[in-house]
Amino acid sequence: MRAVRSMPFAVIECAGDLGDLEIAAWNGEAERIFGIAADEAVGRRLTDTIVTGPDAEAFRRSLAQPGAPIRCAHTRKDGRAVVCEWRLAPVLDDGGAPIGLLCFGLEVTEQEKAVERLRESDVILRTVLDNVETAVTRMDRDGFCTFHEGRTLKALGLTPGQFVGMNVFDEPPAPMDMEPMRRAVRGELVRTRVEAFGMAWETCVIPIRDARGEPDGAVSFTVDATEAKLREDELKSRLELIERQQQVIRDLSTPIIEVWDSVLTLPMVGVVDSKRAADVMDDLLAAIVDKRARFAILDLTGVEVVDTKTASYLIELVRAIRLLGAEGVITGIRPNVAQTMVSLGLDLSGIATVGNLRAGLKLCMQRLAASAAASRAAASPSAASPSAASPSAASPGAAARGAAPPGAPARAPERGAPPRLPGGGSG
Repeated sequence: MRAVRSMPFAVIECAGDLGDLEIAAWNGEAERIFGIAADEAVGRRLTDTIVTGPDAEAFRRSLAQPGAPIRCAHTRKDGRAVVCEWRLAPVLDDGGAPIGLLCFGLEVTEQEKAVERLRESDVILRTVLDNVETAVTRMDRDGFCTFHEGRTLKALGLTPGQFVGMNVFDEPPAPMDMEPMRRAVRGELVRTRVEAFGMAWETCVIPIRDARGEPDGAVSFTVDATEAKLREDELKSRLELIERQQQVIRDLSTPIIEVWDSVLTLPMVGVVDSKRAADVMDDLLAAIVDKRARFAILDLTGVEVVDTKTASYLIELVRAIRLLGAEGVITGIRPNVAQTMVSLGLDLSGIATVGNLRAGLKLCMQRLAASAAASRAAASPSAASPSAASPSAASPGAAARGAAPPGAPARAPERGAPPRLPGGGSG
């Protein structure tokens, strides 16, 4: 008995009738489990010392049927709950009548908590598998499938456990992409989306690691993503529509119009912020190159307010126009916009500004006409030939034939006379 009492489990010796047992011995492990010293426990009734609450009656019933293990919840002296698994052995006299009882108890509190956690996890998992459109597969570290269940299997034409025993590194029995499973077993998190059976399926394969951090297989979750894909496609369509509408709005808000040959105008209306000014610069510079424009009119008649950064953008835009070989003209500046530009100290001395769009168009036409006249004068033969401009270069008989003095209108040739060639005779 001394050897038995030294074992790592509670040993309680009881004397008397099984219905009214009294503690006769109480070992050290019993003291540890219940927090009651031996001298305090010896002499007390067994059922009053260690068994209280709902498990008391079950323990009493087990006293009449010794041998079978029983688990009971107990309350320690400090109030903490513990769980013990008991085995009971009756002590018999020489005639075989019970005169006492040996109680052997092993504390299983932590094991009971672990079992309860597993039981709770199993309830949760079973609830998910039975009610959520999903399929769960477990692979061990060698790639063998050990679990394969879920409500989605029916929609896929599969049965629960159908893949158990298969190895993801082997050739699949049906056309399936096993590479995500293989990557996950090697330790990589993988997400895939495939379309099959007229539906969209999304699979997440999560690698599992052991206590040392080594790959220990993987778990895959497959869910029905059909509705999500439909919503995603609808959202993409709406975003594309919004983008097209925004592009139309941007085009309408900054229309570039070719009002005359080589003259573009950009009427701006509303509030011009930095984003819109940057878009205007891109569009206008591209139009100047495409149309080979000589002038670009920025009409600010409809602009109520510009911020300080936007005003700088407009000046930079005119300078960029010059770099392309064209000239920028700003028209219709409102008083508050002018004040903003002045307060910034912007240099407008080299920029053509007029009061309205009509005046700006007139200015561009005048400069185009002047440029064209200068080009014609430079290309005229009379301007390039000294003989045509000098009277002394004419033939000696020119004055006698009644040639007009320089600057006078040319006289029509006589009837029947051949036409005169410039600088030549009658031919």
